[in-house]
Amino acid sequence: MAMRDEAPTLALLILVYAIFAGLTLAAASLPMWVIIPALAATIGLHSSLQHEVLHGHPFRNQTLSDATVFPALGLFIPYLRFKDTHLAHHYDPNLTDPYDDPETNYLDIIHWNALPAWRQKLAVFNNTLIGRMLIGPTLGLAAFYAGDLRAMLRGNRRVWASYGLHMIGASVPLAWVIWATPLPIWAYLLAAYGAMSLLKIRTYLEHQAHERAAGRSVIIEDRGPLALLFLNNNYHAVHHAHPGVPWHQLPALFNSRRERFLARNGGYTYRSYRDVFAKYLRTTKDPVAHPMWTLSNRKHPHT
Repeated sequence: MAMRDEAPTLALLILVYAIFAGLTLAAASLPMWVIIPALAATIGLHSSLQHEVLHGHPFRNQTLSDATVFPALGLFIPYLRFKDTHLAHHYDPNLTDPYDDPETNYLDIIHWNALPAWRQKLAVFNNTLIGRMLIGPTLGLAAFYAGDLRAMLRGNRRVWASYGLHMIGASVPLAWVIWATPLPIWAYLLAAYGAMSLLKIRTYLEHQAHERAAGRSVIIEDRGPLALLFLNNNYHAVHHAHPGVPWHQLPALFNSRRERFLARNGGYTYRSYRDVFAKYLRTTKDPVAHPMWTLSNRKHPHT
């Protein structure tokens, strides 16, 4: 990849850190209702850049690329854990699998049936867009940490190392906020949670249960502020088909082969995030139990 193709990513990295520094320093002169949402969007963009980095940008040396997102602005998820689980998620034959896809929200029907009624109601609310934004980060983090704790107790050194490095990476922005800025810690934590809420808009319907792997990833033809925040990952079927293509080339790639991509993913598409909000803000898109994971076919739900 020519360095000129990586210039937008490098520029955004510099801009994000500059905006983060500026917003935290301005906390004494601007109201929190301005600072917190703006900081949430900045942290969300940093997370999108982490996604770009783990796919091999902006440098050919992956360690050098990883270093560009080492300061853990988002606080909650270790970058190396995000990297490992997301790359595992990119094995398309396992997309939406309740066990083998680390990013799915579907549950095995046996697991679903065993949940108490209150937990089922919570999970159903989490399958609305407003629920995913409000409680999705909490439920997602709880499940994520529980899985990582089990791995650590089994002696998984990679997971231990990921959290060790994360503590160092998270200490960078925390030390900055505590010692150099007037921003209260509670405001920073709220902004970090808000960033996760914003990112839940992107992940809410990225994937659906479908018998073909190619039909499981969405295309949202949006070019507005959310598309920029998500670095065009709304063209998600294009990203899964070409994960090494930089974010700023995804729209052009889609437009050059629009009919082909839409045929490939079975027409799983939306015109904009406005349509997504209008349709699913208070309505569930999917059942919680994987609709193709039946009692008689639990091991191979996609065949």
